[in-house]
This record gives sequence, C-alpha cells and structure tokens, in this order.
Amino acid sequence: MKMKTVFAFLSMVIAWMSVASTSGAAEAGRDSSALSLARQLNQAFIDVAEKVSPSVVVIQVAQKPGYGEQEQEENPLYEMLPPEFRRQLEEQRDKLRKEQRNGRKFHRKPEFSGEGSGIVIRKEGFILTNRHVVDGAEKIKVRLKDGTEFDAEIRGVDVQSDLAVIKIDPKGASLTVAKLADSDKTRVGEFAIAIGAPFLLDYSVTFGHVSAKGRSNIIMDGAADQDFIQTDASINPGNSGGPLVDIDGEVIGINTLIRGMSTGIGFAIPSNFAREVTDKLVSDGKFVRAYLGVAISPLKGDNEYRDLITGVTDGVVITAIPPDGPAAKSDLKPGDVITAVEGRAVSTAQQLKKEIRGKTIGAPVTLDVHRFGKNIKVKVKPEAWPEEMPSMLARRGVEPEDKAGTFGLTLQSVTKDLAEQYGIEKTEGVLVTEVERGSVAERKGLKPGDVITEVNGKSVSSPKQFAQAMKTADLKKGVVILYKAKGTSKIEVLRDDGE
Repeated sequence: MKMKTVFAFLSMVIAWMSVASTSGAAEAGRDSSALSLARQLNQAFIDVAEKVSPSVVVIQVAQKPGYGEQEQEENPLYEMLPPEFRRQLEEQRDKLRKEQRNGRKFHRKPEFSGEGSGIVIRKEGFILTNRHVVDGAEKIKVRLKDGTEFDAEIRGVDVQSDLAVIKIDPKGASLTVAKLADSDKTRVGEFAIAIGAPFLLDYSVTFGHVSAKGRSNIIMDGAADQDFIQTDASINPGNSGGPLVDIDGEVIGINTLIRGMSTGIGFAIPSNFAREVTDKLVSDGKFVRAYLGVAISPLKGDNEYRDLITGVTDGVVITAIPPDGPAAKSDLKPGDVITAVEGRAVSTAQQLKKEIRGKTIGAPVTLDVHRFGKNIKVKVKPEAWPEEMPSMLARRGVEPEDKAGTFGLTLQSVTKDLAEQYGIEKTEGVLVTEVERGSVAERKGLKPGDVITEVNGKSVSSPKQFAQAMKTADLKKGVVILYKAKGTSKIEVLRDDGE
C-alpha cells in the first residue's frame, strides 16, 4: 500500500473516531441532563415532605363507653369506609360491649384505639381534622413529628362538612403552622402529596395527582354544600384529617374519604372551604349556614326542562320548595331558574350553596330569576340551616313515558270535603284522586292527594282548565306542571313520547 493511501486511510479512521467520540459525549450529555431533571424532581418531593411534616399531627382517640353502635351506623360516612376499617371499628365496639358486660364499664382506662391525622392551623394550638376522627371521643391525644404529646379538647365540629377543630395547650412549644393554598387555583393534573398516619404508620408520604375537582354527591346524596378534590395519591384509614398538598408544600385539601381500598380514588375537602368553616369553629365553636330551602338541579343537566324554556341557557332550576322554609315565604316558585345571587352568576348547585351559605341570617338576598321567558328579581331572607332538613327531591326521574294524553291522572276540583278526606289544605288547583299504574304520572312520583296548581306557567283550578291546557300544549315536547305534595311545592315535566 502506498504511503499516500495509508495516510488517507488513517485520516478516515481518526475522523470516524472523532465523530463517534463527539456523538457519545452528546449522548452522555443528554443522559446527564435527564438525570439532573429527575434528581431535581426527586429533591422537590423530599423538600415538600420535610417542609410539611412538622405541621402534621397524629391524633389518637379513646372513645366513650358504648360509642360506635348507633352513632357509627347513622353517620353518613360510615358506609363510605372500606370494609377493613369498618371491621376495626366493629371490633372496638364489640370489645367495649364485652367490657360493659363484665362490669368494667365504670373502671376502664381510656383506650386509645382510634387514630387519624390533622394539621396545625394556629400557633395557639388549634388543629384541623375530620369530625369522624374525633367523633365520640372521651379523650384525645395529639403527637407532633418530634414525638411531643399533648392532651387535646374539641373546639368545634361541623357535621355536614365532616370538619372539626381541636385545641392543645402548646405550653411554650413552637408549633409549625400549615399554609393553606387557594384551592380555587388548583389544577387537574398537578402533583398532589398526602401526609398522614395510614394504618398506624405515622408520617407516611404518598404522591399522585389531582384527578378531578368539583366532585359532588359523594356523601349524603348531595345534601352537603361543599364539593371535593379527587386524587389518586394513596389515601387509607388514618389519613383522614391530614393534608393533601401541592408541590409548593401548601395545603390544597383535607383528606376525608376513599372509595374502596387500593382504588386510587380519594377525596379531599378543598382548603378554601375548610378555611371558611374552621375560622368559625375557632371563633364561635360552630359553623352556621344560611340556606334558601329549595331542592335544585343544574339547568344544563335537566334535558327535559331545558328544552321547554327559552331565553336562558345556564342556571339552577328549583325543583321543589318545602313548606316553612325561607323560599316558601318568598315569591320563588318551582320551575324558576336562578341565574345569579347578588349579581354573581351561578350555574351549579354547589355554586348556589356557596353563594348563600355565608350570607347574613335574616338579611334579604336578591336573586336573578328566569321564569317562563321573563327575567325577574326575587328577594329571599335566608335562614339558619336547621339541624334536621326536610326531605326534598333534588332530581326527577327520566323513565320512558306512555302515550296517555292525561298522563294517567284522574283529577277533581279541590272542595272542602275532598281536602278533609285527603288531609290537605283547601287551595286553588286540581286534586289528583287517582294515578294509573305504569303511567307517566306514576313514574314521575305523583300520588293521590297531590294538588296541581299550574300547567306551563298558567294557573289551573278545575279539571276542565287542566284539559284545555293539555289540548294547547305540545305533549311530545313536554308539559311543565307545578304541584303541591304534602305542603311541598314541586315541579315536574310530563311528556308523551308515543310508541
């Protein structure tokens, strides 16, 4: 091989080695950059755990003798607990019963068999947790991250939201106060980190994401006036009352519920609502809600009614008004669509409840209302939420209807004798005396004794007027009837789809 050829070959090898070396360095650089990013994320989670844990407490509860029988089973959260946790509660209950049978009822020492979590919200020693964590407590102990223990007493509880505030005497100890975030700014998909004591494993840290916001109808069939943040961060019995925090270490929610074990479906009370309730629990020992006294549903979710009205596309439909509540004393009617409270637009049941609950009891509130094509304003004086709410139907059935023109109703004018016979007050309207089995009216819940007062916004006081209203109405599109059932004003849509 000639010398010139040899030099050329060596030059090619050196060039190839140079390219390979440069490519390898670039690849190594990329690997290094990716690892660096992973290490930064790893450190971020470590920083959050170290930042938040000192503000988290472990709560140990010794329950009163006999607690856990009727109290647990009547608690609306009881059925939401996983079977493993319910079994633990039942075992504690059976043990207490056995002690009572053996004559140890008055001599037993408090047994700290229940455990949950909480967060310090005031340096004076106020701690936020779930109501079900401390419910029925005879004695409460609180343990900090450094192992220091304090006795605690209940400052206030709010049954409806399942929140509670307990108080310790810090005795000069410096407490780390949790920072509550603005949960309205929380975004679906962002990191969510839970800290608590699941299954007695204190200060466990799990992480996931915010799976959803605005979850409602999780408990009490929608009677609660708050919604929930859903997360896939692992939450188990013992996490209750502990924080769900964001990547900045700020509390976005109070862990409260799980749906089954190892499902990745947990629920936390948003921090904004928790702040609203706990401020009152700290200052007053209770949280008093204002309420309107109406059953409601979002207009967007009510396909039947939405198709029958014009001039409004968003709002909350009043589906029933029980007697003796604030709304019954106002000009509100079933079928009204509330679009705003004091000028603030509302489109969901939770938004309406949120706007009302903080209003001054007895002070008039102006509602923007759409009623059969007209926009009006109605004033209502909210009252304090009663301890026992009257039964209200929040949703209407959507079963397929039959083709009967009268929807299966037999009607008579309301006379004094008929009113006495059916145990109702004599009022203007037509009395339902019979409901055909399998008819539209039966499927919609109408019963003998109900009094129909309006059809499509027009008053009716005789079967003839009702029949005339049926003739002029589009039965396939639907007819809106206003009626009273045992004193409660309700609205229903009856429709004949034919066959």
